[in-house]
Amino acid sequence: MARRPLPRILTSGSVQIARGRDMARTAADSATDVLHPLITVTRGLRMLATAGRRRWAGTPKDRRGPALFLVAACVLMIALVPYGPLLALIGVMAAAARKGRDRTPVDTGPDEAEVRRLQSLYEALVPHFSVPEDPSPLFAHGGEWSTAFDGYAFDDGGRLTRLRLTYPPYFPDGEPRARARVEQLLHAKSGRGREYLFDWDEEANQLVMTVLSPLPTTIAAQRFVTGPGECVLGFTDEGAVRRTVPVVADGETRDASPVLWRTGPRATAPHLLVLGRPGSGATGLLRSLALQALRHGDVLIVEGSGTGEFACLTGRDGVLAVECGLSGARAGLEWAAHETQRRLIAADRARQSGHPAPPDTRRPLWILLDRPSALGHLAAADGRPDPQELLQVPLRHGGAVRVTVVVADQLDAPAGSAVAETVRAHTHARVVLGPVSPAQAEAVLGAPPHTTPTPDVPPGRGYARLGGGPVLRLQVPATPDPYDETTSETHRRAVLELLPPRSAPAAAPAEAQDVQEVPDVREARDVREARDVRDVPDAPVEQAPVGAPAEG
Repeated sequence: MARRPLPRILTSGSVQIARGRDMARTAADSATDVLHPLITVTRGLRMLATAGRRRWAGTPKDRRGPALFLVAACVLMIALVPYGPLLALIGVMAAAARKGRDRTPVDTGPDEAEVRRLQSLYEALVPHFSVPEDPSPLFAHGGEWSTAFDGYAFDDGGRLTRLRLTYPPYFPDGEPRARARVEQLLHAKSGRGREYLFDWDEEANQLVMTVLSPLPTTIAAQRFVTGPGECVLGFTDEGAVRRTVPVVADGETRDASPVLWRTGPRATAPHLLVLGRPGSGATGLLRSLALQALRHGDVLIVEGSGTGEFACLTGRDGVLAVECGLSGARAGLEWAAHETQRRLIAADRARQSGHPAPPDTRRPLWILLDRPSALGHLAAADGRPDPQELLQVPLRHGGAVRVTVVVADQLDAPAGSAVAETVRAHTHARVVLGPVSPAQAEAVLGAPPHTTPTPDVPPGRGYARLGGGPVLRLQVPATPDPYDETTSETHRRAVLELLPPRSAPAAAPAEAQDVQEVPDVREARDVREARDVRDVPDAPVEQAPVGAPAEG
């Protein structure tokens, strides 16, 4: 049976419709080009009218009368001036044309150098994101980079600052080693010396690489707004934590994202271990914690280095002792162990009798140890046990009676071999400072950081992990020794303002008189003051508070 030919109107109608559509599109484009100035002026007039209506709505009612009078006077003056209305109309049209301009930036895409960099990065990722069994691989040699890279951004120097890529579903993104290989490649190809954040989205099979800006180092020690039992270890990236606190930096007050460490009976990580390279800022972190703890509690300091880093705290209210020698350190830690036992017994008796805990057991007690491994070496040479072993009772049971232990030492090994096993087993809050490798950071913190550590970092820069939480970037507030001559005057003054008053007058009555001292007398006074902050066996010992150890 022969097929009937279709009517002519059906065979030629589609061609005529397509031709008519093209003609209409051309006419619309031409009209848009011709009427573009009018469209711009109309858009500007509408925006000016909206701005004027918004300004009139925001004007108080008692000021609307004078405003109307001023506008009427201006209109009258323009009407009386020769060519005034014409000049006013030209001014309004010019303002509308300027306001109505289309300021949408035109995305021209990457230039030749950026295209070569993206293509090189795409070729380098082919061995990691492709298998021979894939019939249509997303990553293939000679392929197009735009099929895998969804978004990118470059800085002024032509280096990548952000990259979002899509990888095939069969890539084992749940294996840390596979992730580490890709992150290492992206780090090397995108430029070393910067810190990168890698955000893996396993559900969408996407990886977002972002270059992180350096954390601010302008925040100095100050009184932070915290709750009971909270201390600020430092500050991290914006959005990494849910809470912000007001801080003063560079003479301005702004909000910053703090790394808050909670201590006390209900804290999951009541004790802290700080490890870092020499000069990384571990002592500054201990000094910052001591200044925060003295607001509501007592502090016992054991300084193993013997360099007088905590001399500014000697004799202050709330500072039980600053021990620098082996004998004084052992005496202080033995007292701390007995004090912890006494608090436990008193609190237990109060609970059994149905009464609240005594006030002296509710006052926080902080035990700060700086480089206790140096004292451990001295004790081993003298045939005595390591002073760190005396921390077993405060570490095990001190959190229930508000006894907090903070240990800071040098990072001699991936996990800090100089730190005793007792300390490592009971310090669930960890901080690592200074330039460290990813393996060292993982060994200290228990989890790898999500960023790539850089070889050059300022003092106080590192990572923190509280209990089983995430690993956070950390910048410790600047808390230098105020007696250090190389310290800036701003930071020295900030620390001195936070120091509590001294328990006894530091100067003799004769020093208050306006009398010129001879050099020998001044030299003898300097020697006495120096002996007060060093561990000299023959030096007189300052009277310590009741129940506290004497300074070594």
